[in-house]
Amino acid sequence: MRLPDIQANRPEVLINLTRVGVTGVKKLVEVARKGERPIILISTFDIFVDLPPDRKGANLSRNFEAIDEVLEEAISSPVYDIEELCGVIAQNILNRHEYASRAEIKMKSEYIIKRKTPTTNVGCQEVVDIFAGAITTRSDSETRKTVGVEVVGMTTCPCVQEIMREKAQDEMKKLDISPEKIKSFLGKVPMATHNQRGRGFISVEVYDSYEVRLERLMDIIESSMSSQIYELLKRSDETFIVETAHRNPRFVEDCVRIMAQKVVKEFKDLPDDSLVTIRQTNEESIHQHNAFAERIATLGELRSELSV
Repeated sequence: MRLPDIQANRPEVLINLTRVGVTGVKKLVEVARKGERPIILISTFDIFVDLPPDRKGANLSRNFEAIDEVLEEAISSPVYDIEELCGVIAQNILNRHEYASRAEIKMKSEYIIKRKTPTTNVGCQEVVDIFAGAITTRSDSETRKTVGVEVVGMTTCPCVQEIMREKAQDEMKKLDISPEKIKSFLGKVPMATHNQRGRGFISVEVYDSYEVRLERLMDIIESSMSSQIYELLKRSDETFIVETAHRNPRFVEDCVRIMAQKVVKEFKDLPDDSLVTIRQTNEESIHQHNAFAERIATLGELRSELSV
C-alpha cells in the first residue's frame, strides 16, 4: 500500500518559507591533520531548505533518514576543513529536495586547545567554540562557505580607570608627594577599574582557493581584548594577567574595531566581496546588563574605511 505524500499537498496559506529544516543534530566529526593526530569534534548541525508556496511541507520528518545518511556519508571520509564539509552536505541536501532552490547548513563544535600559563608555563586546556556554514543555491554555481570562532577573554573599563587615576593623584597631592613621584607611581602601577568577561566572535566567508585558519582567528580575537584568560593559574600568573588587563583597558567598541583592523591586515589575499562578521559581548561585573558591539561588512568595505 502506497502512503499518501501529505507534504506535497497544497497549503491553505500560499507563501514561501525561507528556512524549513531540523536543528540540533549531533555527530562526531574527525578532522584530519597532516602528520598529526586527528581532531575529534562533537558537532551540532542545523540543516535547512527553502519551501515554495505551493508545497505544504518539506518532507523533513520522513526524510530525516536521508539527512542522516548525507551526514554519515560526508563524515565517513577524512575531513580537512569543516567549512568544506558543510558545503558538501548543503549540496547533497539540495539534490535530495528537488522542490527547493536553496540549502543551508550550520555547524557548531567545541574545540580544545592546549596552552601554557604566562609566567609559570603550566599546561592547561581551553575550550573555544568554532563554527562553519554553507549556503548553496540552484542559481549560483558556487557555494558560499563561512568559518568562525568565538573566544572568551577579559576586558577592563577605561572610563572608571581614568576616574580612579584622578582620585589617586588628588590623594597623593594631599600627602605632599611631589609631581615627579606621582607621575612615576602612576606610570608603574595601573589603577583599579571594573572588568568584564568578554566574548569575541569573528566569521569570514571562505572561497575554495583561499584558506582561513581557525587558530589565526583565535589569536586575533584574544589580542583584541585586554587580556587572555586561562583555566588554571598560579599566583604569579594571576598577577600578570590582572596587571596586563589593567594596562590595556578597552571598551567593547574598541575590541570590534581592533579585530576589524587585524582581519584586514591578516587576510590580504581574500577577495573584497568576502563577508566578515565581527562582534563582542562583554558580560558586565557591576551592571546587570551586558555591553555589545558588532560590525558586518565586506572586506572591501573595511579596507576602504581603514585606508582613510
